[in-house]
Amino acid sequence: MSLSAAEKVRVVHALDRLGVHFIEAGFPASNPKEAELFEILADEELEQAQVCAFGMTRRRDVAAEDDTALGILVSSFAPVCTLVGKTWALHLEKVTRVSRDENLGMIRDSIAFLSGEGKRVFYDAEHFFDAWRDDGAYALECLRAAVEGGAENVTLCDTNGATLPRDVERATAAALEALSADDPGTSARPTVGIHTHNDAECAVANSLAAVGAGATLVQGTANGYGERCGNANLFSILPALQLKLGLECVPAERMARLTETAHLIDEICNLTPDPDQAYVGRNAFAHKAGMHAAGVQADARTFEHLDPRLVGNSREVLISELSGRGSVISHAERAGIELDEDAAVRAVERVKQLEHRGYQYEAADASFELLLRREAGEYESLFRLESFRVVTEKRADGGVETEATVKIWVDGQRFLRTAEGNGPVNALDRALRDAITELHPHLADIELTNYKVRILDEHHGTGAVTRVLLDSSDGTDEWGSIGVSENIIEASWEALVDSLEYAFQPKAAAATSSAFARARD
Repeated sequence: MSLSAAEKVRVVHALDRLGVHFIEAGFPASNPKEAELFEILADEELEQAQVCAFGMTRRRDVAAEDDTALGILVSSFAPVCTLVGKTWALHLEKVTRVSRDENLGMIRDSIAFLSGEGKRVFYDAEHFFDAWRDDGAYALECLRAAVEGGAENVTLCDTNGATLPRDVERATAAALEALSADDPGTSARPTVGIHTHNDAECAVANSLAAVGAGATLVQGTANGYGERCGNANLFSILPALQLKLGLECVPAERMARLTETAHLIDEICNLTPDPDQAYVGRNAFAHKAGMHAAGVQADARTFEHLDPRLVGNSREVLISELSGRGSVISHAERAGIELDEDAAVRAVERVKQLEHRGYQYEAADASFELLLRREAGEYESLFRLESFRVVTEKRADGGVETEATVKIWVDGQRFLRTAEGNGPVNALDRALRDAITELHPHLADIELTNYKVRILDEHHGTGAVTRVLLDSSDGTDEWGSIGVSENIIEASWEALVDSLEYAFQPKAAAATSSAFARARD
């Protein structure tokens, strides 16, 4: 991903509000955009975080004070510098092509230079765990060189992401023991940190294993972003440390911003939040099966590992053919719908019938709420359809044009609108909005944010039943709607209409705001 300097500043402020102690903002010597970022950050006011500038140890055969990149770190406003250096002999032979002694000198000299200029220095021991397996004695020598240079922290890096938690724990304990033995009883003894990658799907587990062995600084990235398979996910590590291990990291009120922060940074990075992400995902506290939902309603501890409000998330009871009356009534109450026992029974049976035809309501909360409103007699129709038509024309020159015409009745008035679009759904959406927003202008703010199609019975080929899921947003809230048909355009129309009719219902906005507020109480 590539962010502008202004976007990176927004990320810095989001992490600062969350309570992150150190934010490694970038490598100011690498390119003009990074240099611009540090110029901007120099004038920014943060609540509590300290900005770190990233760099590398001096080049071979160059004195630290003459190394241009180190000079840029010295001139930076950042009070903390993170230096990365080689630890693994394989890299000395194949990458930097320096002797072991020269590498130790590069580590020691670079840190001593920055420390002498008044910087706090954290040393990242690159490929530490690979080096530990290959030559543990030399790996520890690299840590000692960093400490001799004045490093405040030495962080052990699982750069290839290949190490398993048991080995991380052992190597971290050995590093702590070696550094303690070098200078017993000294209060200024450097701390040990951990930096992991996720190539073996162990980044979070490895981080926690290192803390269990005595590491006190954990490096992670927002939502686990990073090269290859990603880095350790900060938004999983932070609640695990504080809510599972009882280690105070940030105030409780900041921890409650975790979900909000994770989704904001996804938005800044133009990424869709992962619904299945631990702690902060939409499905992290979602319950589908009837027994699970009933258990949660009796006592949330039966099927939830913690209170979702602690991390700013909320509980969801998903509706499916497994749901009972209790789940349906609970959902209706959250939506502000008065649903009696008989209506709840009818709703359950209706869900079973529709799911047999291919509907699924886990990701279509808007369509399900409309179903409940119909059973409760609280449904208000947005319009009455007379007809719609879609024409797609493929020209000899390769161009494609799509035109949609809709005829509808709204509040006793007949509207006929025609619109062009980049496809059938887009054209229908534009034509329908053109008709209804004349009388209901607030619906013009609704945007379709996602469109997904799934073929349900592939063996029927082009005659297969199609399920369409639409995600929509008014800029504040987001909801999903569904359509199912053998005709993909009809399925899309059904989902599109549900999306707009949900926003039209008089209680929808109030109920959504109420649920949003409860999740943050």
